[in-house]
Amino acid sequence: MLRVGLTGGIASGKSTVAAELARRGAVLVDADALAREVVEPGTPGLDAVVHRFGPEVLDGERLDRAALGRRVFADAEARRDLERIIHPRVRARAAQLEAAADADAVVVHVIPLLVETGQADDFDLCVVVDLEPDTQLRRLRERNGLTAEEARARVEAQASRAERLAAADWVIDNEGSPADLRRQVDTLWSELAAGGAAG
Repeated sequence: MLRVGLTGGIASGKSTVAAELARRGAVLVDADALAREVVEPGTPGLDAVVHRFGPEVLDGERLDRAALGRRVFADAEARRDLERIIHPRVRARAAQLEAAADADAVVVHVIPLLVETGQADDFDLCVVVDLEPDTQLRRLRERNGLTAEEARARVEAQASRAERLAAADWVIDNEGSPADLRRQVDTLWSELAAGGAAG
């Protein structure tokens, strides 16, 4: 089994790269998807979030992710509290999914906060999706309908570009066209299928 950590800043294109890798045969373990799963209605995770942040982060029985996001991106201590609730549950579920994969699989863990949580060295290869900060802010604002200030706060809540690049074994540049991105994923996949390499 080859274990790959895939990361990048918010709105960098991680999900697009992950989908391209899955089309080529990778087994995906998506931390964002698992973070939603562990706070589904009736879960201990949701109970813990409501206990810490109050019922105003609920929309009916479900977590109101936008309301919670406004709270935690404006308050570093609140964000750390949320991470202490979510991250252990996500890691436990990710380990279950990895254990269920074939022994010779390429398992790609998509982890937005891989660098921030000190997990870069836990994988055989760390892949970073990179782009210029101005492009990142523009894409984030367009995708999420955020103000410039809101977008900047979300970017600044994550590791810096330099920190991510320092942790990278392989960098995918997402400044170009979708076709250019696919070509880069093809090159990466050739290396992964051959057993992995630093690039």
